[in-house]
Amino acid sequence: MMTLLLMIIFTSFISLGLPDSLLGAAWPVMHLDLGVPLANAGSLSMVISGGSILSSLFSGKLIARFGTGKLTLISVLMTAVALFGFYSLPSFFWLVIAAIPLGLGGGAVDAGLNNFVALHYRAQYMNWLHCFWGVGATIGPIILAYFIGQNNQWRKGYLAISIIQFILVVILFLSLPLWKKVETDLLESQPESKKNESKNLFKVKGIFPALISFFSYSAVETTAHVWGSSYLVNYQAIPAKTAANWLSLFFVGITLGRFIAGFLTIKITSKHLMRAGSLAILAGSLLMILPLPSIFLMIGLILIGLGCAPIYPAMVHETPQRFGKTLSQSIIGFQMAFAAIGSMTMPLFFGFLTTKFSMSIYPYFLLVSALVMIASTERINYSSKKG
Repeated sequence: MMTLLLMIIFTSFISLGLPDSLLGAAWPVMHLDLGVPLANAGSLSMVISGGSILSSLFSGKLIARFGTGKLTLISVLMTAVALFGFYSLPSFFWLVIAAIPLGLGGGAVDAGLNNFVALHYRAQYMNWLHCFWGVGATIGPIILAYFIGQNNQWRKGYLAISIIQFILVVILFLSLPLWKKVETDLLESQPESKKNESKNLFKVKGIFPALISFFSYSAVETTAHVWGSSYLVNYQAIPAKTAANWLSLFFVGITLGRFIAGFLTIKITSKHLMRAGSLAILAGSLLMILPLPSIFLMIGLILIGLGCAPIYPAMVHETPQRFGKTLSQSIIGFQMAFAAIGSMTMPLFFGFLTTKFSMSIYPYFLLVSALVMIASTERINYSSKKG
């Protein structure tokens, strides 16, 4: 049963990844069609992230009330409806409204499934879980690139992905009896993993560098894909369809990297994988800064994606070991919330910076965010070694 449930969880993470990569790929043509400034991508991303923050913070209580299976079903249904809204609603204002359930659904399923896998599966499965997120995040821009190539029909791209989400809703609905059986069995065999201890999380030792590391990681990943196409189109003069395809390679890097990392965790510690990933992000950012042929922009995006691959899953999976199983759901919810805060504020901040400077700051912004992430993760490593 646990193997079958793992397959369903992997499928659910495809649905989580599908909408995450759409805005950055579609925005160069979306903002023209909607008649809004280029910088408005940051505002829309902020609303999506705001919904994720709320649902992540309350994930412990929501899971205690509904269970992981039902909450996942409700969350994917919300994202399916929201994506249909992006297809059908006429103006930017209404897209902002549709972005609210998109963020709420994504945050809840993210925190719930991450904690479930961290508690009940080995580290390689956490990497493969996020690999399946990368599958969804890679498919999204490819679908959009096809429809953008058909006379800029980005709305039909959103419709196609909404239909995929509704199919996943049906699969999750049919799996509810399995979820109920497994969660009942786990409650009987591992009662401590179902407790949600009430405690002031900000007093937990090591919590602040952990939260900063999630924030800064999201600053790198989200800014990279939200503004990647816009940087390529508006600063590097890359055609919109080509830029969307190149952006999909960023998610290919994440997906492939997490698939490989799943095997590497058998022999290599999470700390070493995170360090290797950090170096790859730095290398990718530098390739985009140096005056090299345009093909190196694509290589830089791939390297940044490969670098992001092992970092997030490793930080999540170590949470129960760092802070205990009774605190893990609440702390993972807080970590997801800070990750969402990074996703919400940093693309918006980057959009503001582009109005003061230019889109040329894109790789520098990624480089600085990566350095903050490295400093915070190394602080956690030092504290763990000392403790």
